[in-house]
Amino acid sequence: MSSIWGNNIQISLFGESHGKAIGVVIHGLPPGIALDFDAIDFEMKRRAPGKSPTSTPRKEKDAYEIVSGFFNGKTTGTPLCCFIANKDTRSKDYEKTALTIRPGHADYTGYIKYKGFNDYRGGGHFSGRLTAPLVFAGAIAKQILKKKNIAVGSHIYQIGSIKDTPFENPTADMFQALSNKKICVLNDKAGNKMEEIVLEAKEQLDSLGGIIETAIINIPAGMGSPFFDSIESRLSSMMFSIPAVKGIEFGQGFNFAHMKGSEANDAYTIHQSQIQTETNHNGGILGGISNGMPIVFRTVFKPTPSISQKQKTVNLKLNEAAELVIEGRHDPCIVFRAVAVTEAAAALVILDLLLEGE
Repeated sequence: MSSIWGNNIQISLFGESHGKAIGVVIHGLPPGIALDFDAIDFEMKRRAPGKSPTSTPRKEKDAYEIVSGFFNGKTTGTPLCCFIANKDTRSKDYEKTALTIRPGHADYTGYIKYKGFNDYRGGGHFSGRLTAPLVFAGAIAKQILKKKNIAVGSHIYQIGSIKDTPFENPTADMFQALSNKKICVLNDKAGNKMEEIVLEAKEQLDSLGGIIETAIINIPAGMGSPFFDSIESRLSSMMFSIPAVKGIEFGQGFNFAHMKGSEANDAYTIHQSQIQTETNHNGGILGGISNGMPIVFRTVFKPTPSISQKQKTVNLKLNEAAELVIEGRHDPCIVFRAVAVTEAAAALVILDLLLEGE
Protein backbone atom coordinates (compact mmCIF):
# COMPACT_ATOMS: atom_id res chain seq x y z
CA MET A 1 0.00 0.00 0.00
CA SER A 2 0.99 3.65 -0.32
CA SER A 3 0.27 6.33 2.25
CA ILE A 4 1.75 9.28 0.36
CA TRP A 5 -0.01 12.47 -0.70
CA GLY A 6 1.04 15.63 -2.54
CA ASN A 7 2.97 17.00 -5.49
CA ASN A 8 5.30 19.78 -4.31
CA ILE A 9 4.85 19.08 -0.61
CA GLN A 10 4.57 15.34 -0.05
CA ILE A 11 3.57 13.73 3.22
CA SER A 12 3.86 10.06 4.11
CA LEU A 13 1.98 8.80 7.17
CA PHE A 14 3.18 5.76 9.09
CA GLY A 15 2.19 3.72 12.14
CA GLU A 16 -0.89 2.14 13.70
CA SER A 17 -3.21 3.20 16.51
CA HIS A 18 -1.80 0.67 18.99
CA GLY A 19 1.67 0.24 17.55
CA LYS A 20 4.84 1.68 19.05
CA ALA A 21 4.39 5.02 17.31
CA ILE A 22 2.79 7.01 14.54
CA GLY A 23 4.35 9.77 12.47
CA VAL A 24 4.87 11.60 9.22
CA VAL A 25 7.67 12.23 6.76
CA ILE A 26 7.38 15.59 4.97
CA HIS A 27 9.14 15.98 1.64
CA GLY A 28 9.60 19.31 -0.17
CA LEU A 29 9.83 21.73 2.73
CA PRO A 30 12.01 24.69 1.72
CA PRO A 31 15.27 25.00 3.67
CA GLY A 32 15.81 27.71 6.27
CA ILE A 33 12.34 27.78 7.86
CA ALA A 34 12.38 28.51 11.60
CA LEU A 35 9.59 26.48 13.19
CA ASP A 36 7.36 27.97 15.87
CA PHE A 37 7.02 25.05 18.27
CA ASP A 38 4.54 26.89 20.48
CA ALA A 39 2.23 27.15 17.46
CA ILE A 40 2.74 23.46 16.64
CA ASP A 41 2.03 22.47 20.27
CA PHE A 42 -1.15 24.58 20.20
CA GLU A 43 -2.48 22.78 17.12
CA MET A 44 -1.59 19.37 18.52
CA LYS A 45 -3.47 20.10 21.76
CA ARG A 46 -6.57 21.15 19.81
CA ARG A 47 -6.78 17.64 18.32
CA ALA A 48 -5.51 15.65 21.32
CA PRO A 49 -7.95 13.27 23.10
CA GLY A 50 -8.91 13.02 26.76
CA LYS A 51 -9.74 16.67 27.44
CA SER A 52 -13.53 16.66 27.80
CA PRO A 53 -16.55 14.34 28.19
CA THR A 54 -17.26 14.79 24.47
CA SER A 55 -14.01 13.02 23.49
CA THR A 56 -12.42 9.65 24.13
CA PRO A 57 -10.82 9.31 27.58
CA ARG A 58 -7.69 7.87 25.95
CA LYS A 59 -4.95 10.21 27.18
CA GLU A 60 -2.26 10.82 24.59
CA LYS A 61 -0.16 13.96 24.97
CA ASP A 62 0.87 13.63 21.32
CA ALA A 63 4.41 14.67 22.26
CA TYR A 64 6.37 14.66 19.02
CA GLU A 65 10.03 14.22 18.20
CA ILE A 66 11.64 15.54 15.02
CA VAL A 67 14.25 13.00 13.99
CA SER A 68 15.44 14.46 10.66
CA GLY A 69 15.25 17.49 8.41
CA PHE A 70 15.77 20.08 11.17
CA PHE A 71 19.16 21.45 12.29
CA ASN A 72 20.33 24.51 14.19
CA GLY A 73 16.77 25.79 14.51
CA LYS A 74 15.88 25.66 10.81
CA THR A 75 14.57 23.18 8.26
CA THR A 76 17.36 21.71 6.16
CA GLY A 77 15.37 21.06 2.98
CA THR A 78 15.75 17.29 3.39
CA PRO A 79 12.79 15.09 4.42
CA LEU A 80 11.52 16.08 7.86
CA CYS A 81 10.43 13.10 9.97
CA CYS A 82 8.16 13.47 13.00
CA PHE A 83 7.79 10.59 15.47
CA ILE A 84 4.86 10.44 17.96
CA ALA A 85 4.94 7.64 20.52
CA ASN A 86 1.72 5.84 21.50
CA LYS A 87 1.58 5.81 25.29
CA ASP A 88 -1.98 5.05 26.45
CA THR A 89 -2.99 1.93 24.53
CA ARG A 90 -5.36 -0.74 25.85
CA SER A 91 -5.09 -3.37 23.15
CA LYS A 92 -6.98 -5.99 25.14
CA ASP A 93 -10.18 -4.06 24.38
CA TYR A 94 -9.84 -5.27 20.77
CA GLU A 95 -9.19 -8.97 21.33
CA LYS A 96 -12.80 -9.97 20.73
CA THR A 97 -13.05 -7.81 17.59
CA ALA A 98 -10.10 -9.54 15.93
CA LEU A 99 -12.51 -11.70 13.94
CA THR A 100 -15.88 -10.33 15.02
CA ILE A 101 -15.98 -7.32 12.73
CA ARG A 102 -17.26 -3.96 13.98
CA PRO A 103 -20.12 -2.40 11.96
CA GLY A 104 -19.16 0.92 10.39
CA HIS A 105 -15.42 0.28 10.69
CA ALA A 106 -12.80 -0.85 8.18
CA ASP A 107 -12.34 -4.20 9.97
CA TYR A 108 -13.90 -6.26 7.16
CA THR A 109 -12.52 -4.28 4.21
CA GLY A 110 -9.05 -4.20 5.79
CA TYR A 111 -9.19 -7.93 6.51
CA ILE A 112 -10.03 -8.69 2.89
CA LYS A 113 -7.61 -6.16 1.37
CA TYR A 114 -4.62 -7.28 3.47
CA LYS A 115 -5.54 -10.98 3.65
CA GLY A 116 -6.00 -11.00 7.42
CA PHE A 117 -2.58 -9.52 8.22
CA ASN A 118 -3.87 -6.04 9.09
CA ASP A 119 -3.40 -4.67 12.62
CA TYR A 120 -6.98 -4.55 13.91
CA ARG A 121 -6.19 -2.96 17.32
CA GLY A 122 -7.90 0.40 17.51
CA GLY A 123 -8.41 0.34 13.76
CA GLY A 124 -4.68 0.06 13.03
CA HIS A 125 -3.60 2.31 10.14
CA PHE A 126 -7.25 3.14 9.44
CA SER A 127 -7.58 4.89 12.81
CA GLY A 128 -8.27 8.56 13.44
CA ARG A 129 -5.12 8.36 15.58
CA LEU A 130 -3.22 8.91 12.33
CA THR A 131 -4.62 12.44 12.13
CA ALA A 132 -2.15 13.52 14.85
CA PRO A 133 0.85 13.53 12.47
CA LEU A 134 -1.39 15.12 9.84
CA VAL A 135 -2.03 18.01 12.24
CA PHE A 136 1.72 18.29 12.89
CA ALA A 137 2.41 18.63 9.15
CA GLY A 138 -0.50 21.06 8.76
CA ALA A 139 0.80 23.22 11.61
CA ILE A 140 4.03 23.72 9.67
CA ALA A 141 2.09 24.49 6.50
CA LYS A 142 0.05 27.09 8.40
CA GLN A 143 3.23 28.84 9.50
CA ILE A 144 4.51 29.08 5.91
CA LEU A 145 1.13 30.33 4.66
CA LYS A 146 0.95 32.93 7.44
CA LYS A 147 4.09 34.58 6.06
CA LYS A 148 2.17 35.05 2.83
CA ASN A 149 -0.87 36.44 4.73
CA ILE A 150 -2.94 33.34 3.97
CA ALA A 151 -5.02 31.98 6.87
CA VAL A 152 -7.15 28.86 7.33
CA GLY A 153 -9.94 28.57 9.89
CA SER A 154 -12.84 26.26 10.70
CA HIS A 155 -15.86 26.05 12.95
CA ILE A 156 -18.43 23.41 13.77
CA TYR A 157 -21.26 24.17 11.38
CA GLN A 158 -23.67 21.46 12.55
CA ILE A 159 -24.04 18.54 14.96
CA GLY A 160 -27.28 16.61 14.83
CA SER A 161 -30.02 19.17 14.14
CA ILE A 162 -28.15 22.07 15.81
CA LYS A 163 -26.56 24.58 13.44
CA ASP A 164 -24.02 27.34 14.00
CA THR A 165 -23.91 30.68 12.17
CA PRO A 166 -22.19 30.22 8.78
CA PHE A 167 -19.02 32.08 7.85
CA GLU A 168 -19.57 35.55 6.43
CA ASN A 169 -16.57 37.79 5.72
CA PRO A 170 -14.15 35.54 7.66
CA THR A 171 -10.96 37.11 9.03
CA ALA A 172 -7.72 35.89 10.61
CA ASP A 173 -8.81 37.42 13.94
CA MET A 174 -12.03 35.42 13.73
CA PHE A 175 -10.05 32.22 13.12
CA GLN A 176 -7.80 32.91 16.10
CA ALA A 177 -10.77 33.54 18.38
CA LEU A 178 -12.41 30.29 17.24
CA SER A 179 -9.27 28.24 17.84
CA ASN A 180 -9.12 29.43 21.45
CA LYS A 181 -12.66 28.31 22.23
CA LYS A 182 -13.53 25.08 24.00
CA ILE A 183 -16.15 24.51 21.29
CA CYS A 184 -15.23 26.09 17.94
CA VAL A 185 -18.49 27.85 17.07
CA LEU A 186 -19.45 31.41 16.16
CA ASN A 187 -22.65 31.21 18.21
CA ASP A 188 -21.85 30.01 21.74
CA LYS A 189 -25.49 29.16 22.46
CA ALA A 190 -25.47 26.76 19.53
CA GLY A 191 -22.20 25.30 20.82
CA ASN A 192 -23.71 24.63 24.24
CA LYS A 193 -26.67 22.86 22.64
CA MET A 194 -24.30 20.77 20.51
CA GLU A 195 -22.45 19.65 23.61
CA GLU A 196 -25.76 18.78 25.31
CA ILE A 197 -27.03 16.54 22.52
CA VAL A 198 -23.66 14.77 22.21
CA LEU A 199 -23.66 13.99 25.94
CA GLU A 200 -27.25 12.76 25.63
CA ALA A 201 -26.22 10.42 22.81
CA LYS A 202 -23.30 9.22 24.95
CA GLU A 203 -25.68 8.36 27.80
CA GLN A 204 -27.75 6.38 25.30
CA LEU A 205 -24.59 4.46 24.29
CA ASP A 206 -24.80 6.13 20.89
CA SER A 207 -22.93 8.76 18.84
CA LEU A 208 -23.50 11.72 16.53
CA GLY A 209 -21.99 13.09 13.33
CA GLY A 210 -21.69 16.64 12.09
CA ILE A 211 -20.39 19.20 9.61
CA ILE A 212 -17.31 21.42 9.78
CA GLU A 213 -17.13 24.60 7.71
CA THR A 214 -13.69 25.76 6.60
CA ALA A 215 -12.58 29.05 5.07
CA ILE A 216 -9.25 30.01 3.49
CA ILE A 217 -8.65 33.75 3.11
CA ASN A 218 -6.27 36.00 1.14
CA ILE A 219 -5.80 33.43 -1.61
CA PRO A 220 -4.60 35.17 -4.78
CA ALA A 221 -6.71 34.76 -7.90
CA GLY A 222 -5.37 32.28 -10.44
CA MET A 223 -4.37 29.32 -8.28
CA GLY A 224 -5.41 25.85 -9.36
CA SER A 225 -6.24 24.24 -12.70
CA PRO A 226 -9.35 23.02 -14.51
CA PHE A 227 -10.56 19.42 -14.44
CA PHE A 228 -8.31 16.94 -12.62
CA ASP A 229 -6.16 19.43 -10.71
CA SER A 230 -8.94 21.80 -9.71
CA ILE A 231 -8.80 23.27 -6.21
CA GLU A 232 -11.98 21.35 -5.44
CA SER A 233 -10.36 18.09 -6.63
CA ARG A 234 -7.23 18.63 -4.55
CA LEU A 235 -9.08 19.65 -1.39
CA SER A 236 -11.58 16.81 -1.78
CA SER A 237 -8.79 14.27 -2.23
CA MET A 238 -7.22 15.36 1.03
CA MET A 239 -10.46 15.71 3.01
CA PHE A 240 -11.61 12.23 2.04
CA SER A 241 -8.32 10.96 3.46
CA ILE A 242 -9.53 11.94 6.93
CA PRO A 243 -11.25 8.96 8.59
CA ALA A 244 -15.07 9.30 8.86
CA VAL A 245 -15.39 12.01 6.18
CA LYS A 246 -18.28 11.13 3.88
CA GLY A 247 -19.00 14.30 1.94
CA ILE A 248 -17.82 17.77 0.95
CA GLU A 249 -19.46 20.78 -0.66
CA PHE A 250 -18.09 24.12 -1.84
CA GLY A 251 -19.84 27.47 -1.51
CA GLN A 252 -23.57 26.88 -1.72
CA GLY A 253 -22.89 23.23 -2.55
CA PHE A 254 -26.06 21.16 -2.71
CA ASN A 255 -28.13 24.31 -2.22
CA PHE A 256 -27.42 25.08 -5.88
CA ALA A 257 -30.07 22.48 -6.72
CA HIS A 258 -32.70 24.88 -5.33
CA MET A 259 -31.36 28.05 -6.98
CA LYS A 260 -31.76 29.79 -10.32
CA GLY A 261 -28.79 31.05 -12.31
CA SER A 262 -29.76 34.61 -11.48
CA GLU A 263 -29.48 33.69 -7.80
CA ALA A 264 -26.39 31.49 -8.00
CA ASN A 265 -24.13 33.74 -10.08
CA ASP A 266 -21.70 35.98 -8.16
CA ALA A 267 -21.83 39.47 -9.68
CA TYR A 268 -18.45 41.17 -10.16
CA THR A 269 -17.55 44.55 -8.71
CA ILE A 270 -14.50 46.75 -8.05
CA HIS A 271 -13.47 47.21 -4.41
CA GLN A 272 -10.38 49.26 -3.59
CA SER A 273 -9.13 48.82 -7.17
CA GLN A 274 -9.51 45.04 -6.91
CA ILE A 275 -11.95 42.83 -8.81
CA GLN A 276 -14.22 41.02 -6.35
CA THR A 277 -17.66 39.42 -6.32
CA GLU A 278 -20.62 40.84 -4.42
CA THR A 279 -21.54 37.38 -3.15
CA ASN A 280 -19.51 34.19 -2.75
CA HIS A 281 -21.95 31.43 -3.68
CA ASN A 282 -19.21 29.56 -5.57
CA GLY A 283 -16.90 29.45 -2.56
CA GLY A 284 -14.03 31.35 -4.12
CA ILE A 285 -13.48 28.87 -6.98
CA LEU A 286 -14.53 29.01 -10.63
CA GLY A 287 -13.32 26.56 -13.27
CA GLY A 288 -11.23 24.89 -10.58
CA ILE A 289 -9.23 28.13 -10.14
CA SER A 290 -9.32 30.63 -7.27
CA ASN A 291 -11.03 33.96 -7.98
CA GLY A 292 -9.56 35.84 -5.00
CA MET A 293 -12.58 35.48 -2.72
CA PRO A 294 -12.44 33.30 0.41
CA ILE A 295 -12.46 29.59 -0.39
CA VAL A 296 -15.31 28.13 1.65
CA PHE A 297 -16.25 24.46 1.96
CA ARG A 298 -18.08 22.16 4.35
CA THR A 299 -17.07 18.61 5.30
CA VAL A 300 -19.45 16.06 6.78
CA PHE A 301 -18.31 13.46 9.31
CA LYS A 302 -20.35 10.34 9.99
CA PRO A 303 -21.28 9.39 13.57
CA THR A 304 -18.53 7.54 15.44
CA PRO A 305 -19.12 3.86 14.53
CA SER A 306 -17.82 2.62 17.91
CA ILE A 307 -20.98 2.61 20.01
CA SER A 308 -21.76 0.52 23.07
CA GLN A 309 -25.15 -0.70 21.91
CA LYS A 310 -25.55 -4.32 20.85
CA GLN A 311 -25.10 -4.61 17.08
CA LYS A 312 -25.50 -7.36 14.51
CA THR A 313 -22.33 -8.51 12.77
CA VAL A 314 -20.45 -11.58 11.51
CA ASN A 315 -17.69 -13.76 12.97
CA LEU A 316 -15.10 -14.22 10.23
CA LYS A 317 -13.57 -17.37 11.70
CA LEU A 318 -16.87 -19.19 12.16
CA ASN A 319 -18.47 -17.55 9.11
CA GLU A 320 -21.71 -17.07 10.97
CA ALA A 321 -23.87 -14.27 12.32
CA ALA A 322 -22.91 -12.76 15.66
CA GLU A 323 -23.72 -9.93 18.02
CA LEU A 324 -21.22 -7.42 19.34
CA VAL A 325 -21.02 -4.83 22.10
CA ILE A 326 -17.97 -2.65 21.47
CA GLU A 327 -15.82 -1.95 24.51
CA GLY A 328 -13.00 0.56 24.92
CA ARG A 329 -12.67 4.34 24.81
CA HIS A 330 -14.28 6.25 21.98
CA ASP A 331 -15.47 9.74 21.03
CA PRO A 332 -19.27 10.10 21.13
CA CYS A 333 -18.74 12.71 18.40
CA ILE A 334 -15.43 13.20 16.61
CA VAL A 335 -16.38 16.58 15.14
CA PHE A 336 -15.06 18.58 18.12
CA ARG A 337 -11.52 17.29 17.63
CA ALA A 338 -11.72 17.18 13.83
CA VAL A 339 -11.76 20.97 13.47
CA ALA A 340 -7.97 21.16 13.81
CA VAL A 341 -7.62 18.23 11.38
CA THR A 342 -9.63 19.86 8.58
CA GLU A 343 -7.62 23.07 8.97
CA ALA A 344 -4.33 21.17 8.82
CA ALA A 345 -5.41 19.22 5.76
CA ALA A 346 -6.58 22.38 3.96
CA ALA A 347 -3.33 24.20 4.79
CA LEU A 348 -1.28 21.39 3.24
CA VAL A 349 -3.31 21.51 0.03
CA ILE A 350 -2.99 25.28 -0.31
CA LEU A 351 0.76 25.17 0.38
CA ASP A 352 1.14 22.44 -2.25
CA LEU A 353 -0.72 24.61 -4.77
CA LEU A 354 1.19 27.73 -3.79
CA LEU A 355 4.57 26.08 -4.35
CA GLU A 356 3.38 25.00 -7.79
CA GLY A 357 3.54 28.59 -8.97
CA GLU A 358 7.01 29.31 -7.56
